[in-house]
Amino acid sequence: MLRHEFQPGRLVTGVVLTVAAVVYAGDAGGAWDTPWFVMIPLVTGGLCLAGAVGSLTGRLRRRTGADSERATPGT
Repeated sequence: MLRHEFQPGRLVTGVVLTVAAVVYAGDAGGAWDTPWFVMIPLVTGGLCLAGAVGSLTGRLRRRTGADSERATPGT
C-alpha cells in the first residue's frame, strides 16, 4: 500500500541538490577545486529539469485520470 503518490519532479530536485551538496562539500574539504560559477548552472539547470519533469508528470496524470473516468461511467 502506497502512503503517497510518486512525484518524479521532487526526486529530480533531491538528486540534483544532493549532487550540488557533494560538489560543495568536496570543494570545502579540499578533495578537489570547484570554481564558484559551477554551482549556479548546476542548481538552476537541475531545478528547471525538475520543473519540466513535474509539469510532464502532471499532464500525464490528468490525461490518464480523464481516460479512466471515461472508461468507468457511473462510478
